[in-house]
Order: sequence, then structure tokens, then C-alpha cells
Amino acid sequence: MAHREAVFPINRHSLYEAHGYSAAIRSGDLLFVSGQVGSRADGTPEPDFEAQVSLAFANLEAILRAGGCGFDDIVDVTSFHTDPENQFGTIMAVKGEVFREPPFPNWTAIGVNWLAGFDFEIKVVARIP
Repeated sequence: MAHREAVFPINRHSLYEAHGYSAAIRSGDLLFVSGQVGSRADGTPEPDFEAQVSLAFANLEAILRAGGCGFDDIVDVTSFHTDPENQFGTIMAVKGEVFREPPFPNWTAIGVNWLAGFDFEIKVVARIP
């Protein structure tokens, strides 16, 4: 059985301690990243939606780097949206800046009614090179 190792970014936000979870778990050559939101350093949501999505991707990138990988190593994505119909254009624009060319990772988008004050969350599984 593969050993589990917790991974945190250098500038970890307070949500990890407040809610008792790891930013990511490295197991073998896989990195399982917890859902990332557009949180500021103090754990509060970024109020502007586009900035919140961009910050969620920035938080995700910091964890991927701490785990020894990057966006190109992502194989599976799950995202959560509080208002998919009205938010999807903004999310797709930010996503297009991050994932610029094929092959794109798997992606499952789920509409939800609550994200603890946030409007977008993204979790991924990446293969560590």
C-alpha cells in the first residue's frame, strides 16, 4: 500500500486549520488535491467572481507546485458551481488561460447550492512526473 503524505503550499491559507484537512495528499505518483476556492490568505472569499475563479486556480497552482507537478500533469478535474448557467462563461475564460491546448484533462462540473460563502471550487488529481 502506498504511503500518504500531506502536501501544503508555502503560503497556506487558514482554511486548512479551521476545517481540518490537507491541501493535497501524495500517494505513490498521484497527487490528490482538495477542493480549492478563491480564498484570500485569511480564508475569506474574494468578492469579485472572476477574481475568485482566478484566485482558485492560483491556489491550485501553488499546491501543484508544492507537490512537484503543474497544470500539465492534471488528469482529472471536478469543479463545483453555485450558479452554473450564469457563471460558466467566466469560468471557461479563466480555464482557457490555464489549459491552452490539448490534451485537456477530464472535467466534471457540478452545480451546488452552497460552498461556504464561495461560488466556485476546483479539485484535481495529478500524476507527479
